Amino acid sequence: MSRRVLFYVQHLLGVGHVRRAAALARAMTAEKLEVNVALGGFRVALADFGAAKLHQLAPVRTADMSFSALLDENGTPVDPAWWQRRREALLALYERLDPQVILTEHFPFGRGAFKKELVPLLDAAKGRARIACSVRDVLVGASEAKASKITDLVERYFDHVLVHGVEKIIPLDATFAPARRFAEKISYTGYVAPPGLPCREGENAGRGEIILSIGGGAVGGDLLRAGLTVASQERFRGYRWRFLAGSNLESHVLRELEARAPAHVIIEPARPDFPTLLANCALSISQGGYNTVMDVITARCPNLIVPFATGSESEQNFRARRFEALGLINLLPPGRLNAQALGDAAAAALTAGVPKTARPDMNGAVETARLIRKMTGSE
Repeated sequence: MSRRVLFYVQHLLGVGHVRRAAALARAMTAEKLEVNVALGGFRVALADFGAAKLHQLAPVRTADMSFSALLDENGTPVDPAWWQRRREALLALYERLDPQVILTEHFPFGRGAFKKELVPLLDAAKGRARIACSVRDVLVGASEAKASKITDLVERYFDHVLVHGVEKIIPLDATFAPARRFAEKISYTGYVAPPGLPCREGENAGRGEIILSIGGGAVGGDLLRAGLTVASQERFRGYRWRFLAGSNLESHVLRELEARAPAHVIIEPARPDFPTLLANCALSISQGGYNTVMDVITARCPNLIVPFATGSESEQNFRARRFEALGLINLLPPGRLNAQALGDAAAAALTAGVPKTARPDMNGAVETARLIRKMTGSE
């Protein structure tokens, strides 16, 4: 019996969504599912989809942090003809594959602009395939009107909403109140902790270092600058520091940091063996994106989380506050980010050492794959 899944993945700016999607795809193929990924963004180097089949749609990205415009592979704003071509390509892919399950990453809770192609896909699949959504634990606040439209889409099209978290820690309705209306569709998978890839330097990579990371790097410049000042403080000069600059860090910021960095500070791109670095480090300092926090908790390393928060971007701070209350992380609130506060918080985190609280359920990828397999009717 065929167990075919069409997994729609559209990222626009960072790398967190696509990395988590890649972890889910690997877990699903390990469950003997035929996973076909309709990838709508540009390729991300550290996103390993394993044995899943990738079907590249015409790639698109956002013009800036405000998501003011969508740009194609030539940097040109997309137009109605572009949407028509992509919509037709996605529908043709669906008809050719005839999957038992359609899984959307984040939609309809995000990626609202892509309703132009997703609603026609869901219309075509309704009654023919099981339809599920993969969504992280914390959602960005939506207006009442927008939340109502999202809820209508869930109730009309989706059979399942797979929340990659633990209900007792953060229920979906904590950040999306209308979730109570479709509670019977929600399954909590546990957190998705992507495994690391083979280490380049052996098992001692990062041993005794302070690792400062900014995920994809689109919004990490302020933390890197403050961290460089802290690394030069006398109390931290006995440590080697390793700054992991994400692929989206602006080039002029990288040049500035490289010019200022003292000899005991290494600045390099994000690494696939990040979990190994965390397992060996003296301290991890990072922002509070989903994947990074899961990596930190899995490694059980001394840590300091400095969430990114500006405007409507409350997701990282909300999650970090919940995890701080559980004793899993140390938190420096985003509004307090300056060199002195960062240095004091880093020193306190070093003194606090390894978190004593037991890890929550981190088997979200495996549980997601089990649930999707069940949807195919193979159990």
